[in-house]
Amino acid sequence: MQSTSFLFPGQGSQRVGMGRDLRDTYADIVAPLFRAADDILGFELSQLCFAGPEDRLERTDITQPAIFIASLAAHRVLAEMLPAPVVVAGHSLGEYTALVAAGVLDWTDALTLVRRRGMLMAEVNESTPGAMAAALGLPGAEVERICAAVRDDTGEVVEVANYNADDQTVVSGSVAGVTEFTSRATGLGLPEVKVKRLKVGAPFHSSMMAAVEAEFAAELGRVRFADPVIPVIANVTAQPVTTGERAREALRAQLAGSVRWSESLRAVHGFGVDAFIEVGPGRVLTGLCKRAYPEIANYSAGDARRIQSLVAEADAVRAEAV
Repeated sequence: MQSTSFLFPGQGSQRVGMGRDLRDTYADIVAPLFRAADDILGFELSQLCFAGPEDRLERTDITQPAIFIASLAAHRVLAEMLPAPVVVAGHSLGEYTALVAAGVLDWTDALTLVRRRGMLMAEVNESTPGAMAAALGLPGAEVERICAAVRDDTGEVVEVANYNADDQTVVSGSVAGVTEFTSRATGLGLPEVKVKRLKVGAPFHSSMMAAVEAEFAAELGRVRFADPVIPVIANVTAQPVTTGERAREALRAQLAGSVRWSESLRAVHGFGVDAFIEVGPGRVLTGLCKRAYPEIANYSAGDARRIQSLVAEADAVRAEAV
């Protein structure tokens, strides 16, 4: 593991208990981080991560800072034990953690941004309720075609939100638009095609987010963005951002733009990495990496047990090299 990549998860990876064992096992590193986050936000985010309740943790305005801080805690631990990665990336919300890891954002600024991002996204859903669904077994181009046909025929919003893999694409839009997309996709009669409605709090990464884009851009404008010290791949371009200003613009565009995750993974792979390490709760990105690049070592590092196993393997590899 000489050339690793750190990948940070997004919304949907949350679970009650995330970060608790890291706090207990690596108290000196992790406990102050959670305490500081509680102080900054003005409520006990740490307890929502550690103990729930689940229904509150799943609220978009809570989920986003919760996943961010749990991922950052895992990163803080890994940074003490492993060499720095050669490249980082994050899926949607995870891009904020990646930018912290790359030295672009101060973590306190990133926490404030993701909290505000979650609040604005939730506001959109309250005024114009939306939905998201994962289409499995269809290439992205076919998903785009069905989305365009639904828009043309009904006037409803449905667009590609995430290009996760060659045969896994997430759509986002109005409830009626996503429902009609689901009907048409499953109506193709292909046994491999499945469409699964996602439990989310807003129509993320769709034009429905344009209503809050200007307000969020103003929030981004109040925060300092430094130039990255290691390459970080932007969701909307699937290319490295080379300056702080480009990172700021990428986050603005990401709010209503598509997450090009499969292309982003291709860009990460292009750095010659010998390991993908998912840093944070859940194993969604681990699964996508295994499917796309089964020949590359793949690790999940969201809890103490997995981090300890990863570090032990890395130490053994280094010892053999010597």
